[in-house]
Amino acid sequence: MSDYQTNCAFDREPYVRDFCSTVLDVKGDLAALSDTFFYPAGGGQPGDCGTLQFNNFGEIRVLETFRDQQNRSCVWHRLASPVPTAVVGESVAGEIDWQLRYGNMQMHTCLHLLCSLISAPVTGCSMGGDKGRLDFDLPEMQFSKEEITLRLNEMIADRINVRTTLVSPEHRDSLLPLVRNRYALPPDTGDAIKMIEIEGVDVQPCGGTHVANTSEIRQVVCEKIEKKGRQNRRIVLRFIESGAEPDAR
Repeated sequence: MSDYQTNCAFDREPYVRDFCSTVLDVKGDLAALSDTFFYPAGGGQPGDCGTLQFNNFGEIRVLETFRDQQNRSCVWHRLASPVPTAVVGESVAGEIDWQLRYGNMQMHTCLHLLCSLISAPVTGCSMGGDKGRLDFDLPEMQFSKEEITLRLNEMIADRINVRTTLVSPEHRDSLLPLVRNRYALPPDTGDAIKMIEIEGVDVQPCGGTHVANTSEIRQVVCEKIEKKGRQNRRIVLRFIESGAEPDAR
């Protein structure tokens, strides 16, 4: 188990694409950094990809990012090729695959909007590319695909601010009742708990990355509603436009 703690800088600055950090440890094709803006997979959101630029080994592709299984405060970056332990302590430059990340930020925020429409616990979540889905503990649907599409795009067009607040981890237990998805709790680390508030619409703890305003979300359609069991309904969303130019900040 790694004893290292990564400063998850994406919690405070989710729009940063390029950064410098220090290599804390390497294990073959895995690298841990002192600070990272790469989001580690969790809560249905895929881990970030991108590149790390090493002093003596050039640019190496980051294939995935994830938390250590035992030490959840340590974030690992899986590289396209291994690097020697000699790089530990050296400075490294990171660049996030922003097209991928920004699409996930848009969809993750859109799934929060969907949560605000459906009065039922969330039992599953997944997103990637231009699609995302939520599973609900729900015997019967309250809305049609057309109604969901209309309501979501109305909230997107309303230009609603999305506010992120970092709360002391000592309040974690008191915040858990606000979590809609009990299978994707905020990471249990020494870091602050991130609260995501879509003003007047939804508020809950969430470890993912989100846009700052609903107007940044592309137009969306409810592609299908599936019955996955007696008490389970899956709602699948898809962005109408693909490959939209990312927000420039």
